[in-house]
Amino acid sequence: MIFGRHGHYDCAFFVLRKYYQRVRDRTIDIKIYYRMAYLCNSTHQSHKMKKKKTIAIVAHDNRKRDMIEWVSWNWKELCPHSLVCTGTTGKLVEEALVKKCEENDVIPPHITRLKSGPLGGDQQLGAMICEENIDMLIFFWDPMQPQPHDVDVKALLRISTLYNIPTATNRSTADFIISSKLFAQEYTPILKDYSNYIKREVDI
Repeated sequence: MIFGRHGHYDCAFFVLRKYYQRVRDRTIDIKIYYRMAYLCNSTHQSHKMKKKKTIAIVAHDNRKRDMIEWVSWNWKELCPHSLVCTGTTGKLVEEALVKKCEENDVIPPHITRLKSGPLGGDQQLGAMICEENIDMLIFFWDPMQPQPHDVDVKALLRISTLYNIPTATNRSTADFIISSKLFAQEYTPILKDYSNYIKREVDI
């Protein structure tokens, strides 16, 4: 359930008030009102993405060429943001962007390079997502090639889903994300509230 513009739920109270009025007027069942109230309480806002975002870029070996082509094509959109890359992908992305920026007399973006994926880079990236230091993930992964760190890849994609950050696992989705009007705007995603899970009693 989305309340307000761009995923914000700053008008959730207004929505509930309108539903309560309809309950009093007996135009809807009170069960619907309770359902709306539950939805309001079961979500909460995460950190607010600024116009300048921190974008994680990852690519498996057989997808690195695709990633460099994509980065080179979208360099203008990427330059205003900060980038975080794993291993060799970071080196290739930096080279491609520096070349484009030099050709057009533009300052290249800041790029943070982590370890290679199989050496822990995916886990580093997952930790940054948990700390709300990553706004979106562009991950060109290879579905046809087994990886020595498959469990890390699965964990990274799970964390990106858990924290509700925009995630592209192929070139088409990356095109849709970078061409969205939200890409260069402030945005506040809504996260599910896991406080009940954290406070649960565990029998030992």
